Amino acid sequence: MKIWTWLALGVTHAGALLAGIALGIYLLPILTAPEGPSAGEVRSAEESAVHSGVFRRDLADSDALHWGEGTVYVGPDVIALQGSLAPGPDYRLYLSPEFVETEADFLAKKSSMTQVGHVNTFENFMVAVPEGINPTDYKAVIIWCEAFGQFITAAAYQ
Repeated sequence: MKIWTWLALGVTHAGALLAGIALGIYLLPILTAPEGPSAGEVRSAEESAVHSGVFRRDLADSDALHWGEGTVYVGPDVIALQGSLAPGPDYRLYLSPEFVETEADFLAKKSSMTQVGHVNTFENFMVAVPEGINPTDYKAVIIWCEAFGQFITAAAYQ
């Protein structure tokens, strides 16, 4: 075989390997995600909510792979979403004293935010508010991908 044939085989095989790894990183969270809460469970969280906000796809740092849409209900004991998030690994829910919509703003203000918990579902979610956190002390809910340092979405609620 000629050198060009070996080179072409090497490049195509490396490309296929990289595409497979990227596809695996994208699909693994979808395949391993638990089932989200039912509409009835989210409705009960809505009834006890003190505030609500909206995740929108058109935020400054949202794109085809990093987005959220739907209504977020913020109560004293639980924060719930009736909607969906772009699938991804290691999502965290933060409460922020001010609304941010970019990765740079999130990183600049992260020290003033409080991490509430993990978000493991992409269709609806419910995250329990830990003891000692008062959501009325904050003004926005933010979803952040801790593994890749990516801003996913945010909603102002006060």
